[in-house]
Amino acid sequence: MSPFVILLIGMIVVVGGILGLRLHAFLALIAGALTVALLTPFEARESYHLQKVGYEVRGFDADDAEMEINLGASSGVQVGDRFLVRQRTGRWEWQSGEIMLHVKEVGKTWSKVRIGPDPSKYEPKESDRAISVAEAVAIKKAAGKSIGERVAEGFGSTSLKIGIIIAMAAIIGACLLESGAAQRIVEALMGLFGEKRAAPAFVASGFLLGIPVFFDTVFYLLIPLGKAARRKTGRNYLLYVLSIVAGGTMAHSLVPPTPGPLAVAGELKVELGTMIIGGCAVGLVTATVGYLFALWINQRMVLELPDDVEEQPTTDETSQADDAPPAEPRRLPPLWLSLAPIILPVILIAASTVVSMASKSAAKAGEAAPDWVTAITPTIDVIGNKNVALILAAAVAMVTLIIYRKLSRKGLAESVQRALMSGGVIILITAAGGAFGGVLRQTDIAAELEGVTGDSKLLMLPLAFLLTTLIRTAQGSATVAMITAAGIVSAFVSPEALGYHPVYIALAIGCGSKPISWMNDSGFWIISKMSGMTEGQTLRTVTIMSALMGVTGLLMTMLGAMVLPMV
Repeated sequence: MSPFVILLIGMIVVVGGILGLRLHAFLALIAGALTVALLTPFEARESYHLQKVGYEVRGFDADDAEMEINLGASSGVQVGDRFLVRQRTGRWEWQSGEIMLHVKEVGKTWSKVRIGPDPSKYEPKESDRAISVAEAVAIKKAAGKSIGERVAEGFGSTSLKIGIIIAMAAIIGACLLESGAAQRIVEALMGLFGEKRAAPAFVASGFLLGIPVFFDTVFYLLIPLGKAARRKTGRNYLLYVLSIVAGGTMAHSLVPPTPGPLAVAGELKVELGTMIIGGCAVGLVTATVGYLFALWINQRMVLELPDDVEEQPTTDETSQADDAPPAEPRRLPPLWLSLAPIILPVILIAASTVVSMASKSAAKAGEAAPDWVTAITPTIDVIGNKNVALILAAAVAMVTLIIYRKLSRKGLAESVQRALMSGGVIILITAAGGAFGGVLRQTDIAAELEGVTGDSKLLMLPLAFLLTTLIRTAQGSATVAMITAAGIVSAFVSPEALGYHPVYIALAIGCGSKPISWMNDSGFWIISKMSGMTEGQTLRTVTIMSALMGVTGLLMTMLGAMVLPMV
């Protein structure tokens, strides 16, 4: 059975389970993973592990009976070690050649080997792989694992990458809202931009809050302010609504620690600092395009406040009983403290990325790392770790909540518990998506997709984009679409194979989660009902704007891969 057929059946199970049977996304993804694992033959699993473990052979010299094997970043190969050559004879079939490789010399990323016992029998192929005898046994064992073991393995490895980070991000988001820090950030941005420039303030607020907080919550927080701005100005309500969406939805799909981009970065082995920088760069441009669309459509379409909203008094006009004391204004944290849970992990993770790049650059040049790099590396290795950085940020957010809400230990525990309950669901869905992607990779679909793209590796970007868009359109959730697509494409994502940094694939996946927002998307209904738009109005505005931002992001990503491949 073709890997594409297995993929199609798996996607039907996932999407059909969510839409047809109304299953929770976690259950649908697990069902899809079990289905794919059941349909994948042993030969395909063996081929997958062989390409994952084996070494590429190259540079065959028939006269000297020598060639090189590409070790990549691997180590442990020593002079005198022996390897077998396996050659592909079909889609999943590999034959063990009689050729034995004897290691003569070992470099940092290569090993020179001598071919024996009869070099004349060896006809090199581009797909040849060299493996040790021990690795051959390990491959058989890995390929022979049961269906349950393979699904659980993918589930566990994904949880290992994202479990702590998503839990901490949920705590940060909840504490920002409950402590008043999110309100302080919005007020500061509104004050910076001014009432006349409320729409850009909504874009900036949505984007900044969308980094640690789920989009639905960002919209809940900002839409009352959009309504208040409409009551003051008497116009531009549609502009305010779309500005909130333009900022919040792009950060939701591009900038960690939001679960979607966080999971994609982990699955594609993209450093979190690189993903944050790339996500901010693409997100700011696409959010700007969304804002420009909002300005354009606002001139051609008028959205009125719903009647029930018009009749609501503002906070200052709320009546009180004559004998009631005046309400005490809520004390908000200062701006620097409100921003700290958002900025702190970004700074720490980015610092870790910079130090790591400086060390690698020095090593590549054969020089010692600069003194400042050597001095701070031990500390940065600890606090710049993504898990530790998010834990520190969550601690700051919790302290802020305690101080400005005057919570007891019990009150704090209840707030954290509510946050972890919502974060736990995201962890389960993300890990289930990892399990689905993990067993899907074992179908050896990477080789099939490489055949489709051929030499044009840049085609992988629109392919990843379209795959994510297909899944998003079918089942509604941007996060689930990103996680599923990342699992599918991760098998062949590496700088060597692509010719550019995998962060561009991650960004293409994030942009692909924007089209198409329609009736099966919970965010669609939240925007529609809370803003007072009809379904038709939401389709003509939010859906079109989201698709436009997604396509713009894809074009930016492709341009970046060509101009700045970072390989």
